[in-house]
Amino acid sequence: MRRPEVVGTVADLLERLDAARAAGASVGFVPTMGYLHQGHASLIDAAVAADDLTVVSIFVNPLQFVPGEDLADYPRDLDADLARCGEHGADLVFHPTAAEVYPEGTDEPVAVGAIGGSLEGASRPTHFDGVATVVARLFRIVGRCRAYFGEKDFQQLAVVHRMVADLELPVEVMGCPIVRESDGLALSSRNIYLEPDERRQAPVLYRALLSGVAAVEGGGVDPVAVVGAMEAVLADAPDLAVDYAALVESDTFAVPERIATGSEVRLLVAGRLGRARLIDNVGATAP
Repeated sequence: MRRPEVVGTVADLLERLDAARAAGASVGFVPTMGYLHQGHASLIDAAVAADDLTVVSIFVNPLQFVPGEDLADYPRDLDADLARCGEHGADLVFHPTAAEVYPEGTDEPVAVGAIGGSLEGASRPTHFDGVATVVARLFRIVGRCRAYFGEKDFQQLAVVHRMVADLELPVEVMGCPIVRESDGLALSSRNIYLEPDERRQAPVLYRALLSGVAAVEGGGVDPVAVVGAMEAVLADAPDLAVDYAALVESDTFAVPERIATGSEVRLLVAGRLGRARLIDNVGATAP
């Protein structure tokens, strides 16, 4: 198994990307914070299938952690990450320092709009500003590319889509399906925090979402009733501290007064089990 080339500076990365583009190659980019799991691997697979050169960034971005979160303890395993990148065909791994990503004099904070103000934005103030700032910085470094993101962080994906449009960046943002365990739990680097009993309770998030889908697809038009159905299922997990259960319009994240026939909505849940904060979502279309 070959390992991808690892570069740690913007200059080294640009040297390789410029050479690839001069030869006519397209670039696929998978931005990550490392501790890669099969969900990340699916993004690498998508990039390898569609593009000539695949770059994976591994950078734990300090700006997207709110005070009191797990920045210092966020799981890291660079050797395992490089092995996984190699197994799935990535060509380059960009593993920079914070000083390399945010050099003095180039601080470009990006503020997100209303689409990032609710749900995760309300629960984790400044989180999406940090996400948008680092993603904008990475996009400007990498340049023209397709960028691959998992739909588990669906609101983040919406924020990135809006940011790319607002800043007119030469990036095509590609959303990829959530990868789940056999019992429905969405893969996440933070799942490692779950104790055995918490892990047994964790699939309740997905079951709650499925109950919401059933309500919507069964002809329910009242968003409050759909959310109530999800909350009733979430109550089955005694140790889950629910952060939110919500139904929003997929494109605007606004809460509709009623679910219109043929409309696509997104159901989202978040909560904490012990040290692990879990999020999940699914889409549903009204009949």
